[in-house]
Amino acid sequence: MRSAAVTVHESVHDPYAELWFAEPAGFMNLPMNALLAEWDTPEAEALHTAAAPLLASAPDEMARQQLIALLASGQRMLGALREFGTVHCSVGLHRDDVGGGALPLLSLFTITWRDTATAPRAATAARAVTESAGHRRIEYLELPCGPLIISEVLRRPAADSGLPQFPLLQVHAHLPHPDCKRLVVLTISSTAVARREEYRALLRGIVETVRFEDPMRVAS
Repeated sequence: MRSAAVTVHESVHDPYAELWFAEPAGFMNLPMNALLAEWDTPEAEALHTAAAPLLASAPDEMARQQLIALLASGQRMLGALREFGTVHCSVGLHRDDVGGGALPLLSLFTITWRDTATAPRAATAARAVTESAGHRRIEYLELPCGPLIISEVLRRPAADSGLPQFPLLQVHAHLPHPDCKRLVVLTISSTAVARREEYRALLRGIVETVRFEDPMRVAS
């Protein structure tokens, strides 16, 4: 049997980390802190340096301005996510092994913290999906990281949003923290609604790796 390769990211040694997880192949991390760096900071200068070759490759000024607009739009999206407590964001690109489509499947994986009223962890997980409308296919699990609930929500952009009117599948995993005062929400979002089973399995695989204690230290 061939074992899968595992790469340990440097963030595993972050002394301020509060959650550890393994991300499967096909996801590319978006460095939120670097992309949202304040002006006149080393991080902002690094971002400008990294973006310079991309902008220089534009065939003309119009194309260059379009690239700048796309980057600015991405920054606004990440900024909005961060305001809602999102601390991690990755773009997923996977081959459609089930449907055999020519184009890869695109998804977004996020991790978001939420404060909650103090309560037993199982009760917090249940309340997270019952207090918000639209959750379906609700599944309660007990994993090494503790009790959690996986659910699905199907959304459509507002008609006046200017966004394509495609249904958006969001598969959520609500994991209460051991301090019983907050929970973390892991979400995979995609317009490939027909692949809900595959995205649900993908999220469950990520959730099974989640730990609220440093696994490297525990293992040692």
